[in-house]
Amino acid sequence: MRVRATARGWTTLWLVMLVLLQTAAFLAVWRAALHTELGQWIDTVALAGNRIGQDRIDGPVDRILNAMSVVSLLAATAVIGFIALIRGRVVLAVTATLLIVGANVTTQALKYGLARPDFGIDPERIYAGNSLPSGHTTVAASVAVALVLVLPRTIRATGAFIGAAYAAVAGVATLSAGWHRPSDAVAAYLVVGVWAALGGLLLLITQREQAQVDSAEAHRTAAAVLGVGGLLAAASCALALNGLADVAPAAPVDLSRRLLFVGYAGSAAGIAGTMGVVMALVLLSVHRVVPRHKG
Repeated sequence: MRVRATARGWTTLWLVMLVLLQTAAFLAVWRAALHTELGQWIDTVALAGNRIGQDRIDGPVDRILNAMSVVSLLAATAVIGFIALIRGRVVLAVTATLLIVGANVTTQALKYGLARPDFGIDPERIYAGNSLPSGHTTVAASVAVALVLVLPRTIRATGAFIGAAYAAVAGVATLSAGWHRPSDAVAAYLVVGVWAALGGLLLLITQREQAQVDSAEAHRTAAAVLGVGGLLAAASCALALNGLADVAPAAPVDLSRRLLFVGYAGSAAGIAGTMGVVMALVLLSVHRVVPRHKG
């Protein structure tokens, strides 16, 4: 019992750290993207770069984004809850639902509650106001993470790869369609990551005594692939945007096609990389918060 209590204590500490770190990361993104001229300029350049080849991807992008409606979110939530219930996990069904609802409500509250100062960098969208975090990206990421929580351990890693890819594509699609700035998608993933850690804490608190935690079910290889791949993508984003910052604050219309593409592609890599890291953290924790039960 003492060993089990110690393990639960370390898991609790790990989840609390995830909440704090991802909250701090969100605040850093919010501060840099909304309240600095360089951050707003980079977002604007990335949006201007999405016009390169846009006519070729307009159709698929529109289909992806239009599929993310309130009805589809409710349907996905119902399916996820049903998977947990047929596995006999009532608390898991409730937690997965709270994760989806909490993340999406938080995103909408932040979107309308945060202010975006006008530095005169993006006059085309001056009246649009704040768009951080992205609602569509939050929908995709929250459903993907909740699905990983409720899936059986035998297919959990596969679900994590598919879910991360789906959420990453959704985030890049919002940029490609011109609906959202890249920082909006990154912030959305961090909101979902915070709610995933909070959900893990709830599951840990309500965990039954017959729970059997097996470290062999940690999916470390899959988590490493997602995490390392995500970090490499984020690093390539940082390098691309650092080089782009050398020409700031030039107007996007005055930039070459190559520089606009660097801004767009680098931001897309950062979006995908963030989702990879968030999903890797979920995969590292899920075997402890959703363990097997004796019998």
